[in-house]
Amino acid sequence: MEEEFSITVEAASDAKVLIISVAARLAGMHPQTLRQYDRLGLVQPGRATGGGRRYSARDVALLREVQRLSQEDGVNLAGIKRIIGLEQLVAELQERVSELEAALGEAYQRLAEYEAGAYPRRGDLVPTTRTSNALVVWRPRRSS
Repeated sequence: MEEEFSITVEAASDAKVLIISVAARLAGMHPQTLRQYDRLGLVQPGRATGGGRRYSARDVALLREVQRLSQEDGVNLAGIKRIIGLEQLVAELQERVSELEAALGEAYQRLAEYEAGAYPRRGDLVPTTRTSNALVVWRPRRSS
């Protein structure tokens, strides 16, 4: 049974399909513990049409981590909630950094192509070869 579940986990880890009794059994907890964790905001299951909680494989993994932090490391629930929030923030920031690195790589690639002559040079772009210390004073036009 667990082998079948692990295959399902890889296929759809965010799908909210597990009822509370199954999620509790997979996480090694009592269903009432899952309800308490939901009230505290540690794990946020989806809701079925009738209002029943639905958990994903990712939720079950998070429940196991909550249990480990609580039992093995002695972290209280407020600390666990803070740890989970920080880990989610780190994951979001890492994803954003990856996106920015990809965009920067594309920009460098376009710049290299431009410098290699892959794009036609526009007539309004005049390359300068020397620097200037000139000061230009701008004054707005007076309205008539």
